[in-house]
Amino acid sequence: MEQISTDVAIIGAGPAGMFSVFECGMLKMSCVLIDALDELGGQCVALYPEKPIYDIPAHPSIEGAALIAQLERQIAPFDCAKLLGRQVTGLSGGPGAFTLTTSAGDIVRAKAVILAAGAGAFGPNRPPLEGLSAFEASGAVRYYVKRREDLRGKRVVIAGGGDSAVDWALALQGVAAHIAVVHRRPKFRAAPESTAQLDQFAAEGKVEMVIPYQLHALHGQSGALAAVEVADLDGNTRKLAADVLLPFFGLAMELGPIAEWGLELTQHHVSVTPATMQTSLPGVFAVGDIATYPGKLKLILQGFAEGAMAAHAIYGLVNPDKALHFEYSTTKGVPG
Repeated sequence: MEQISTDVAIIGAGPAGMFSVFECGMLKMSCVLIDALDELGGQCVALYPEKPIYDIPAHPSIEGAALIAQLERQIAPFDCAKLLGRQVTGLSGGPGAFTLTTSAGDIVRAKAVILAAGAGAFGPNRPPLEGLSAFEASGAVRYYVKRREDLRGKRVVIAGGGDSAVDWALALQGVAAHIAVVHRRPKFRAAPESTAQLDQFAAEGKVEMVIPYQLHALHGQSGALAAVEVADLDGNTRKLAADVLLPFFGLAMELGPIAEWGLELTQHHVSVTPATMQTSLPGVFAVGDIATYPGKLKLILQGFAEGAMAAHAIYGLVNPDKALHFEYSTTKGVPG
């Protein structure tokens, strides 16, 4: 439990939240980062640390974990306080004098708040299979892959029809001993280029396509998986030898206590004024995936720009008696 006084409390330590620390720091405003996860990085680290991202400026390709490591280096000069592994449970006060409480009993006093919580707290949609928890505990059933090497030489069954299922079927080529993809229909909801590559791998015998089937049961002992049983639409079943099951059925996301703050919401996202990123609650701003406005693109690079706009809008709240004179980073540099 900690008590912290700061200029800006940033809820969410993903890329948009981390870069907001940099932008606030360049304007000499102090920050605290708060996140429900135990480490920095949000979905980049939790969901795709080893998957390449192709639309980060100046990086033709960069893996999720590498991007977070670079952002961590970028914000290091600002000595931002970090409260990880806890959820913000309460918000009171107003511009210049907010009080936030967390699930760990922390009390944070801030002059402004930035919501950078992605789509809120998230967790996997779990398949309704008997005995699932024992296989989850052993790692035989996984919803995230942090290191491809953990699956080297394994017989892997991937279930799902979206980008995650297709991308990991491709990414595990040359790593897993055998890959089977289970989906209830032949059409995948993934990028056309990725789907075409998956079809090519299937034609070459590098991936076994198990279609149209869906998960039916797990077989094994003491958390060690031996086979995944699947069933077709007529109820016919077959067993797939497996060491690991990767079910990719999407994420269950919710705003949690944020939804009770009286913010204007649009389809479970926080509505903002695009010029400032301020929400309907004065002094509270939103950036990244949680924020919505006409023309919004859910891109990391747009979250970066939103963090800059929010920081400049907040400056007047933190420093009501000072005028903000815009300077480029090449002119003023980064504080030592």
